[in-house]
Amino acid sequence: MTSTQQIPSVEDVRAALKDVHDPEIRKPITDLGMVKDVTVDDGVVTVAVYLTVAGCPLKDTITKDTRAAVGKLDGVREVRVELDVMSDEQRTELRKQLRGDSAEPVIPFAQPGSMTRVYCVASGKGGVGKSSVTVNLAVAMAQRGLSVGVVDADIYGHSVPRMLGAREKPTKVEQMIMPPQAHGVKVISIGMFTPGNTPVVWRGPMLHRALQQFLADVFWGDLDILLLDLPPGTGDIAISVAQLIPNAEILVVTTPQQAAAEVAERAGAIAMQTRQRIAGVIENMSWLETPSGERMEIFGSGGGRTVAESLSKSVGTEVPLLGQVPLDPRLREQGDAGTPLVLAEPEAQASEVLRDVAKKLSVRARGLAGKMLNLSPSGR
Repeated sequence: MTSTQQIPSVEDVRAALKDVHDPEIRKPITDLGMVKDVTVDDGVVTVAVYLTVAGCPLKDTITKDTRAAVGKLDGVREVRVELDVMSDEQRTELRKQLRGDSAEPVIPFAQPGSMTRVYCVASGKGGVGKSSVTVNLAVAMAQRGLSVGVVDADIYGHSVPRMLGAREKPTKVEQMIMPPQAHGVKVISIGMFTPGNTPVVWRGPMLHRALQQFLADVFWGDLDILLLDLPPGTGDIAISVAQLIPNAEILVVTTPQQAAAEVAERAGAIAMQTRQRIAGVIENMSWLETPSGERMEIFGSGGGRTVAESLSKSVGTEVPLLGQVPLDPRLREQGDAGTPLVLAEPEAQASEVLRDVAKKLSVRARGLAGKMLNLSPSGR
């Protein structure tokens, strides 16, 4: 550094810190009141940062990003980051800034004017690949530049964190829960709160309360898409979702097998009672392509089309078959590894189909098509 090189001012440093975002809240630390102090002494810049909680799991990320942002300024020889922790009063102010001064948490997705599209991924029975479809759709939507969240609403059979590669634990700030992120997707699951592989043994009211907390207490920010991975069937969780987020749409996953299709129709037909819209049907495990290029229909054929046609007749408008996902062992392998197929093997045919479904769900205009209306025909 030459003797004539200009040393940055405190204002220059604070301006640079606007590019440093809290990894969980996704807002600049300058806007969140996290910058405690800035000093500049002969090219050595010291930035004191408030962490939201002690033992913040992402403090190393904040430190690294702060050093990188300030280090780009001309005249900076060294960047030192000192970490402190917010007081209770500061956390209260942060919570009010992010969520308002409401005494009770509210579900933002159920509020009038919410622009978040909510999809409930449902199936009539287990084993049809519902969770695999959910995580791959979520990542594909995030790749399109959308802000995406996933609620693992399958309380008993939670598997989304592993399949999405989400290894961090949620952070609690005041009454807010900051969800961890993986591959650009925010995710919450009961598995993040239970030790090891401990089973969850709850009855209906506790399931409802857990889902309510996932939707109201978790700070999701401004989401474009929220996906809920529902448990199989038409039980307590499906009913709770309809009560808590009445504008949520149902996305039915089935296999080509006729027996599975019949059960899947029941999962979609719950919309007749809850008056929710059916977004469409996805047929999974449609066929297996052999090395010679031949298609083997291991689980039969036509199940997805059957479900779509049956539900179309039930609701009185077209319920589309959004896609047929071929059976690919890599879909399972990448789920176990925590890197969804659309990321790990983007050229795979299954990835292409899932990306196409994600595109359809992302750009689809809102309307009344497919939604049950609380109307009865007048007598003649």
